[in-house]
Amino acid sequence: MTQDPTPMAPSRPRGHDFTQRPLSTAECRVLGTLMEKARTVPDSYPLTLNTLVSGCNQKSSREPVMNLTDAAVLEALDALRALHLVLESSGSRVTRYEHNFMRAVAVPEQSAVLLGTLVLRGPQTAGELRLNTERWYKFLDIASVDAFLEELQDRSDEKGGALVVKLPRAPGAREQRWAHLLCGPVDASLLAQSSNTSNSAATEDELIALTRRLATLENTVAALQDQLQNLNEQLGLSQPGQP
Repeated sequence: MTQDPTPMAPSRPRGHDFTQRPLSTAECRVLGTLMEKARTVPDSYPLTLNTLVSGCNQKSSREPVMNLTDAAVLEALDALRALHLVLESSGSRVTRYEHNFMRAVAVPEQSAVLLGTLVLRGPQTAGELRLNTERWYKFLDIASVDAFLEELQDRSDEKGGALVVKLPRAPGAREQRWAHLLCGPVDASLLAQSSNTSNSAATEDELIALTRRLATLENTVAALQDQLQNLNEQLGLSQPGQP
């Protein structure tokens, strides 16, 4: 029996179609946290389960704040692995997890950064996204953020369809916000009701400066929490509030 001398190319996961299988809120939080920590704390990445749970439930840079259990995070990880969105690595004394978002969904780095930030922080304007992604990726200007968002919104059906949507302008808002579609279609009316946008007397420069200072503080707190979690794991200590 003759053997075909041509080796078969390894199969590559196709882009995931979120219109067919929207992610749950827990799956989104787990995925977004892995995407964030890969950028912000590369020394402790891939993440252990304990670090991942802590990142999912942190109080800063999260909208909404969640309280996921270890079991809920493990269930989300199993589902994400089935979609090729998360990889499990062994070889150390503890299992670690990393995201595979860019390859599985076939999007560039900049688009993945914007999606990850929308997943973790909720709907935002292009200006807010540029500020909130500074630790992940430094966009040249707001126009470049808009360009990648438009590309994600106009994504063809062959590639899995749109991954973001531009929301209607909220009452009193100067700019429109963007939302991700990884969990399926969004209810723009509910999002408008929960918008914190108001007619403020502050200038745009003052708002940008305040947002930048807040983002810096949130990022500092998150980084310190990650370092403490990693140190406790290395020393075999439990986290405060845990037995």
